[in-house]
Amino acid sequence: MQRINSVNLKAMISAEEKVNNALDSIRPFLKEDGGDVELVTIQDGIVKIKLLGACQTCDISHITMKAGVEESIKRAIPEIKEVIAVN
Repeated sequence: MQRINSVNLKAMISAEEKVNNALDSIRPFLKEDGGDVELVTIQDGIVKIKLLGACQTCDISHITMKAGVEESIKRAIPEIKEVIAVN
């Protein structure tokens, strides 16, 4: 098990805050179409999210993921390598 010191904890909290802020910036657009998104985890530069509501069954959710969600998150935290939906 990885030991988490206070510096790592602060970095994790900061990254989580930034990701949630990025998600908040696109959430109104998702909600317009009956969808939403939730942060699951951030680990090793990979953000895992859960698509909610209409986003779960939408035929173009993969476009929303790359062009909307992933782009917003990477703009807020350039160190993020990938964003994955874990539905």
